[in-house]
Amino acid sequence: MNILVTGGAGYIGSHVVKELIEKEKNHTITIIDNLSTGEAKTIQALQKLSDNVKFVNKNLSDWTQIDEILKENNFDAIIHFAASLVVPESLDNPMKYYLNNTVNSINLISLCNKHNINKFIFSSTAAVYGEPNACDIPVKETTTTSPINPYGQSKLFVEKILIDNAQSNKNFKYVILRYFNVAGASMDGIIGQNTKNATHLIKVAAQTALKKRDKMYIFGDTYDTKDGTCIRDYIHIEDLSNAHILSLKYLKNNPSDIFNVGYGKGFSVKEVIQTMKDISKNDFTVEVENKREGDPEILISNNEKITTLLKWKPKYDDLKIICETSLKWESKI
Repeated sequence: MNILVTGGAGYIGSHVVKELIEKEKNHTITIIDNLSTGEAKTIQALQKLSDNVKFVNKNLSDWTQIDEILKENNFDAIIHFAASLVVPESLDNPMKYYLNNTVNSINLISLCNKHNINKFIFSSTAAVYGEPNACDIPVKETTTTSPINPYGQSKLFVEKILIDNAQSNKNFKYVILRYFNVAGASMDGIIGQNTKNATHLIKVAAQTALKKRDKMYIFGDTYDTKDGTCIRDYIHIEDLSNAHILSLKYLKNNPSDIFNVGYGKGFSVKEVIQTMKDISKNDFTVEVENKREGDPEILISNNEKITTLLKWKPKYDDLKIICETSLKWESKI
């Protein structure tokens, strides 16, 4: 297949490209990324693995140029990652999220119709569920979607657009993957998370363990949970990457669908921090701050659908492995 990956220099996109290179060697891959959060050295690392990876430094908002790229390359499928994804920032600057995440995606989907690109894998988020009722946890794909921040709302808009587009364009098929909390780095240490000013809990904990930060913060310890801190479903980046490969294969002979991608169990913020302390053997400083607006109390996936229909079998379902690979990568960079 000839595949376009938007945001392929970023954290998740780069790992999926690596998985495509290593597991599906006959694919040709074109990455479009403006390097606003991704890095050129990540692209270089990927191109060392394969001659079939091309890179185009463009912003998806350059619609005319994106139109030309799609016209010239005759892509079979698009895997769409390019997006803004920091929840607190989305509350402060919602227009950035609706423009970058929603409007750019609308244009990309429209160009798919124009250029007869009929397979689309969309990077969505568990944030579309908002603050589920206790009776709805772990959340299923049929759980009511009710985002509590512009980030989740911007992604849910795109989901609805994909569904409507597939109803009007009978040739167009999609898989929507709703990610839970992604963390870790590639098992071989070649690539990992380079995000500047990171807000991801496990990366921040790794940075603090390595004394790149003086201390870290817990945002709220009075939630109605076992230790008062938020609970999340953490998934290793390589297991998430594999879900994209399976999604591409699924679309060959199956209809469009939506899948949760998580392990179906949760860990609290305090449990994650303690795990990082144990692994790093560093009892680093942690302070408690006020709760952040837009943070759900508990968010855990029901992953029965993806394990059944896509035959997805996680290999790294272990918080220690996730923290170890994150710490190893952070020490490298």
